[in-house]
Amino acid sequence: MAVTSRQGVSDAAVIEQSWREPGIFAALYERHAPHISRYVARRLGDDIADDVTAETFYRAFEKRRHYDLGRPDARPWLYGIAANVMAQHHRRETRMLRAFARSGADPVAQTYGTQMESADDRVVAAGMHRSLAEALAGLSRAHREVLLLIAWADLSYEETAQALGTSVGTVRSRLHRARRKIRTAIGDGNPMSVSEEA
Repeated sequence: MAVTSRQGVSDAAVIEQSWREPGIFAALYERHAPHISRYVARRLGDDIADDVTAETFYRAFEKRRHYDLGRPDARPWLYGIAANVMAQHHRRETRMLRAFARSGADPVAQTYGTQMESADDRVVAAGMHRSLAEALAGLSRAHREVLLLIAWADLSYEETAQALGTSVGTVRSRLHRARRKIRTAIGDGNPMSVSEEA
């Protein structure tokens, strides 16, 4: 589904118009920067999210003439660029996840679900979050990228494949392996569970 502004203009139309009027590209930033920033903050921390988001849109602006105008929604393209920028911070993300797994104090990820009703529920959730963080830290970058684009950025298999420049089959395979490792690490109570698509 194409992302459109109040005037009903698709991302692709904004990008094409920005070839002649570069300032129009700001509309793409306004539409998508908050989502990209939240995604980056969850993965790398609030202190670096603005810088990575800015770099993502700078690179997008520089590459806008190469954008496939047949794709009305630029989200997968932008998340793909963000993934490339974040790749430079892979070690930082792994260190953060391991620190969270040790301490249980997650500085960036939001709690899953609603308010816990009892201390027992909070203890169980904290243990599950620690296990999840350790399992995520143990994934390869390729597997982690697929899992988090689907689970946290809410991209479809096709959009994830587009973002990463790979096939849907590769996305399915990586997601299956990542989910299996996560299940092994934390059992069936996985708050990041994503359904298998047909």
